[in-house]
Amino acid sequence: MLRSKSSRLAGLSVLFFMLGVYASAASAQDHFNQKGSGPSSSTVQLQSDLRSSLPFEDQRDFEESSRGFVAEPDSRQILAANGRVVWDMTRYDFLLEDADYDSIHPSLQRQATLNMNFGLYEVVPDFLYQVRGFDLANMTLVKGDTGWILFDVLLTSETAAAALALANEQLGELPVRAVIYSHSHIDHFGGVRGVISQEDVEAGLVLVIAPSGFMEEAIAENVYAGNAMSRRAGLQYGRGIPSGPYGQVDSAIGKALAAGTTGLIAPSLVIEDDYEEHVIDGVRLVFQNTPGTEAPAEMNTWFPEQKVFWAAENITATVHNVYTLRGALVRDALQWSKQINEALYRFGREAEVLVASHNWPRWGNERIQQVMRTQRDAYANLNNQVLNLANRGVTINEIHNEYKVPDSLAQQWSARQYHGSEFHNSRAVLNRYLGYWDGNPATLAPLSPSDSAPLYVEMMGGAQAIMTRAQSLHDSGDYRLAMEILNKLVYAQPDNGAAKDLLASVFEQLGYQYESASMRNVFLASAQELRNGAPTVAAARGTSPSLARAMTTSQWWDAVATRVDSEQADAMNFTMNFISPDTGQNFVVEMSGGTLSNIEGYLSDTPDVTITMDRSDLETVIMGQGTLASQLQAGAGTVAGNQAVLLELASVLLTFDSSFEIMPGTAN
Repeated sequence: MLRSKSSRLAGLSVLFFMLGVYASAASAQDHFNQKGSGPSSSTVQLQSDLRSSLPFEDQRDFEESSRGFVAEPDSRQILAANGRVVWDMTRYDFLLEDADYDSIHPSLQRQATLNMNFGLYEVVPDFLYQVRGFDLANMTLVKGDTGWILFDVLLTSETAAAALALANEQLGELPVRAVIYSHSHIDHFGGVRGVISQEDVEAGLVLVIAPSGFMEEAIAENVYAGNAMSRRAGLQYGRGIPSGPYGQVDSAIGKALAAGTTGLIAPSLVIEDDYEEHVIDGVRLVFQNTPGTEAPAEMNTWFPEQKVFWAAENITATVHNVYTLRGALVRDALQWSKQINEALYRFGREAEVLVASHNWPRWGNERIQQVMRTQRDAYANLNNQVLNLANRGVTINEIHNEYKVPDSLAQQWSARQYHGSEFHNSRAVLNRYLGYWDGNPATLAPLSPSDSAPLYVEMMGGAQAIMTRAQSLHDSGDYRLAMEILNKLVYAQPDNGAAKDLLASVFEQLGYQYESASMRNVFLASAQELRNGAPTVAAARGTSPSLARAMTTSQWWDAVATRVDSEQADAMNFTMNFISPDTGQNFVVEMSGGTLSNIEGYLSDTPDVTITMDRSDLETVIMGQGTLASQLQAGAGTVAGNQAVLLELASVLLTFDSSFEIMPGTAN
C-alpha cells in the first residue's frame, strides 16, 4: 500500500537530498511532549546497573578531549547573514550540569558530554589545530609554509567560515592554500564555499584534493532515494525532537547537523593510487585510499615528519554504521577492518598523534595502537561472528538477538555502539552476504503489515485484549514484547488513539535505554509522531548551483527516471536525442516498458524528438529553477521533432511528498 501522497510534476526538476535543519530546542528541563513520561522504574534500574558495570573509571577520553584548548568564540551560536541561527550549542548546556539522567543511557550521556567540545584546539604545537563543536564534523587546520591546509570543511558555509575566522583570530590570519575532502559525505565538504572560492581554485591559488571516486559518490548516494532518505534522516538524527534529557542529546560523532548553506567545489587533484605522497605548501603527506569503508570514496593521511595519522572517519570514538538508518548502501565491515589493519601496520606503529574528522584526538603510540586495534577488532568481529552464526542457521530475523559484542571489546569505550549498534549492524552484515530472506518460504513474499495485522488482532482476541496485555507488559518493563503486539494493533487500527499512545510510551522507554544515538532518536521521534502525527516537511530545496554542476547529466536523467509512474507510462514509447554542445555530450533517452533509460555517447538515427541545450542551461533545470519546457521557451536551446513528447514525459512524472507517514495513522 502506498502511503505517500504524490502529484503530477509540471516540469523536469530533481530533488537533491540535503540534510535538513533541526528543530529549535526546548528548555532542558521540559519534556518535549507533555503526553510523554519520564523513565520508568525498569528503565531507572537498567541505567543504574549500567553505571556499575561499565568502565567509567577510565577517564582518558576526557583528558584527551580537553587537551590543547585555545579559545572559543564569544557566542555559542553561529548565525547566517540574515541573522538566522544555523548552529546553537547552548541547547546542550544541560549536559554540562553534574547530573545523571535516567532518561539517557549512561554510556551515551558520557559520549554526549565528551562531544561538548566547542572552540579551537591545538593538537600539534604550531602545526595542527582543530575547531570542534561548530558542526557535526571537525575542521582540521594544518599550518604550511605560507598558509592553511584545511581537512574537511564542515557541512555549511556559515559554520566553516566561523571556524576559519576563529583560527585566524587566535593564530594569525593566513590564506588557505589547500582543502582536502577526506570522503564523499556532505558534512565533510558542504561548507567549502565558506573558506575558499571557485575563482581561486581555477586560478591555481588553492588546491582541492579528494579520494578516487569522490565526485561520483558525493552525488550518487543521496540522489536516487533522496526523498525517502531525507524523511528517514529526520528520525535518525532526531530533527523533530528538541534537545534535552528526554529528547535529542547527541549524534554520536558530534552534536548535530548545522542548518546553513551547502555547496561543492570539484577537486583539482584526485588521489587515484592506493598510496600517494605529495608535498603541499611545504608539508609532506602520504594519502591512503580506503574505498568501501565508512564511505565508498574515503582516504586517510599520514604526516611522516610529524608522526601524525589522520584517520578521516574510519576511526572515531564509536563503532560506526555498517548500515545507516537513514538509508544507504550496506558497508563492508571486513574491508573496513582490513583497511584499519593496513593503516595500523603501515603508519600506526610509528604514530604519536591520531586525529580524525569527528570526536577528539589521541596521543602516544601505545594509546593509538590500542584504539586502532579495538576498532579493527570491532568491525572484524561483527563480520566474522555474524557469518559464524549464519553458518549455524541463525537468520536475519534472529541475528540481532544472537550476536553479542565480546566483553573484552565492550569494556573499551572506543568499541561502544553510539552511532551504529550491534542490532542494525549485525543484520546489515548478514544482509550483505545472504540478503533479506531468512530461508523460510513464509517470509519470502509476506503480506504487508497493514494486510496481515487485522488477522493477528482477531486471533489475539481483539483490541481490548491486546491493550490489557500490552499495558501489563509495559508496566512490568517488557517493552519489546509490548511493542510486538501493539505494533500489530496500530497497523490494524490506525485510528486507535489509545493504542498509539501506549505504543509511543513503549517506544519512549526503549529510546531512553538504547546506547546508540541513532536508535534513541528513531524511537523518540517515532513516539512523537504517534502522538502528534508526522511532521510537516517543507518542500525540498532546489539543488545548489555548485551541486548542480557536480551532478552529471546521466545522473540527472537517472534521477528523473525514479519519478516515472510506470503504470501510467506503460503505454508510452519514445526516443529522444539530448545534445549538449558546450560539453560535446550526446545522449539517447528512451521510454519503453514503463521505464526511462539513458545512455551517453550515442544518438538515435530515428528519434521522435531532439533537444539541443547547453549543459550550463540544463543546470537551471537541475536546480529546480526551471523546466526543460521553460528553458526552451526562453531560447535556451532548441527542439526538433515531436514536441508533444515533453508533455507526455511530464504527465507521468511524480513529485514526492517529504512528509509521508512511516508508522500508520500518523498522517496529518
